[in-house]
Amino acid sequence: MYNIIFLGTYLATINLFTWLVFAFDKSQSLRNKKRVSEKTLLMLSAAGGSLGALAGMNMFRHKTKKLSFQLPFFIIIALQTLLVTWLIYHRYSLSDTFFS
Repeated sequence: MYNIIFLGTYLATINLFTWLVFAFDKSQSLRNKKRVSEKTLLMLSAAGGSLGALAGMNMFRHKTKKLSFQLPFFIIIALQTLLVTWLIYHRYSLSDTFFS
């Protein structure tokens, strides 16, 4: 039970943080200021913030046309989707798989 709460809290936090970083980077780009690196944005997505990244990309129209960002981003989403599908298919509980 606590593991699911921890996982939910982690995912909510990382997605909110990732969304905020996308908002900050878009703001910086409009003002020609120092930007957040694409590597950082992709690492946040890979760390579980892909939904926050997707929301930020769509809400702020940020990184939506840059293929050098889009391709690795959607590879990350595909890998995360495969992982979740595999976990569900094999009926592993998250607590047995990740937190034992």
